[in-house]
Amino acid sequence: MKFHISSSDLLSVLSTAAKVINPKCTVPILDHFLFDVNEQTLKITASDLETTMKFDVPIHDVDGTGRFVIPSKITLDVLKECPNMPLEFNVNEETWEVLIRWATGHSSIPGQSAVSYPEQIPLNEEHTEVTLDVDTLIDGINKTIFATSDEELRPIMRGIYFDLKDTELVCVATDAHKLVKYTSKMEEPQNASFILSKKPAALLKNMLLHEEGQIKMAFDQKNALFTTETSTLVCRLIEGMYPNYNMVIPQSNPNRVLVDRQMLLNSVRRMAVCVNVSTQLVRLEFADNSINIMADDDDFQLSAKETVSCSYEGVPVIMGFKANLLVEILVNLDTPTISIDLADSARPGVFKPVSEDEAQQNVLMLLMPMMLNN
Repeated sequence: MKFHISSSDLLSVLSTAAKVINPKCTVPILDHFLFDVNEQTLKITASDLETTMKFDVPIHDVDGTGRFVIPSKITLDVLKECPNMPLEFNVNEETWEVLIRWATGHSSIPGQSAVSYPEQIPLNEEHTEVTLDVDTLIDGINKTIFATSDEELRPIMRGIYFDLKDTELVCVATDAHKLVKYTSKMEEPQNASFILSKKPAALLKNMLLHEEGQIKMAFDQKNALFTTETSTLVCRLIEGMYPNYNMVIPQSNPNRVLVDRQMLLNSVRRMAVCVNVSTQLVRLEFADNSINIMADDDDFQLSAKETVSCSYEGVPVIMGFKANLLVEILVNLDTPTISIDLADSARPGVFKPVSEDEAQQNVLMLLMPMMLNN
């Protein structure tokens, strides 16, 4: 079996696919890439049993077809040292030795038969399908993934909740301290939902960065399948009932702030230097078109205060937030001006981007307050 391929094309795909592989996996063959050689295409598969990624890479001068596996780490190490150049793969189908040739040299890598490589589990016949723009899905993951939880005791919060309601796609993530809700339009009406784990969500985002156009999303109660023209990701879903996210979003917030996002972010970062390490508490006083930001740490006799100008409508309100979480919220809002809607010191603050572009006004971020000792 023999074929030719571009080293840069192959390296780009394998670098993305390698992120699926779990170094602690107890199935040795899953430390390998599966190569499936067809007449014009090399189909590459990487898996950790729960998540599987597949890519199609063009090849030429093909002599023979078949399947084999090749060690992931050594293959990547070889390709990283090969600049953009044509490569020839020559596979001995008796010993499974893989000989990689380039203009000035070659490398021999021990491969294996692909007979024992696990097959992908198909979706149930009764599954939901929807087609989305690639950019919409990337944006939904980008805006929400940082808010997912890392707590093993709350598995349903360790992923992004996809809620399809009529012609709207809603992506939600929360760790009980912060919540992000992203909303986008769909052409096809659907009513279904699923929870996508953080790891496959990040892998899907990386996969889609090389794609354009549309992606087909199909899912049943246990698995989801994402398909583009040249790549596929199938993964196991988190099973369980996601909490009612709309219940925690305040519907009446009489106090509203308009502020320069970068100015506020820089100020909070400066105040964060002086917060108490255990509480991370930063205090914000909203009144008279200004925000007084304060932090202190009595243990080390540290304190700091800064004032940021803003446009404020409402009565004076004092809020306490964790500095590190507030920084996360401000970093992930990407418009120059943001709004902060407040009710009182005991209810969460609602952060939104402010832009004339309607596409950028589909994000809501909520941050739970901390109790203040007056």
